[in-house]
Amino acid sequence: MANSYFKFKEFTVWHDRCAMKVGTDGVLLGAWAPIEAASSILDIGTGTGLVALMLAQRCVTASITAVEIDEQAACQARENIEASSWSQRIKVVNVDFKNWETDERFDLIVSNPPYFSDALKSPDTQRSLARHDHDLPFEQLLSRVVSLMKPAGMFVVILPSDVMERFIDLSADAGLFPEKTLNVSTKPGEAPKRKIVSFKMKPNETQQDNLVLEIARHHYSEEYISLTKPFYLKL
Repeated sequence: MANSYFKFKEFTVWHDRCAMKVGTDGVLLGAWAPIEAASSILDIGTGTGLVALMLAQRCVTASITAVEIDEQAACQARENIEASSWSQRIKVVNVDFKNWETDERFDLIVSNPPYFSDALKSPDTQRSLARHDHDLPFEQLLSRVVSLMKPAGMFVVILPSDVMERFIDLSADAGLFPEKTLNVSTKPGEAPKRKIVSFKMKPNETQQDNLVLEIARHHYSEEYISLTKPFYLKL
């Protein structure tokens, strides 16, 4: 039976009431997202609150808003955040992001969004909501991000490599352009399975970087250790 929580160096994430558990995607997003000059951060679809907590640890002065549509997940994220050292800087909002109204604009917006468009939905409503983009299509996500981002702000997203190609095409229509890309491979020589991309409102020459997670089974690469060492207990 899977653990009900995941303990990091500076905080603990309980995830037994969340459809999407703590996983590598969220850790990569929270560890890699550029935080320079980010005083206000928005985490879209916060789930357990993992990424918001990681960003709070990295960016010691930022205020963070974490939006989550699922009531159980939002409640657990709030509990995880209240038990952390950064509860005064992170606010959880239980709302459908499409309908969320706020006057605030953000320096940095991050998301680990649902991405299954064509696959069959899970009979588990909570898990389907977390995994499928029917309730937040990419076009709507990008439109809302543009409306909430400061002109010099940044949007960072992690997606499977094949899905990211479509997302980048849609982002250009919304007025967002890739600035940096991290291509994530599980093992040396394998094609990237994930991509993390940072977007800005003006066209850029995209900087490409590569990250291999493991050089052998359970033997992590030095680059992955360096990226995640501030968080994982055993690194």
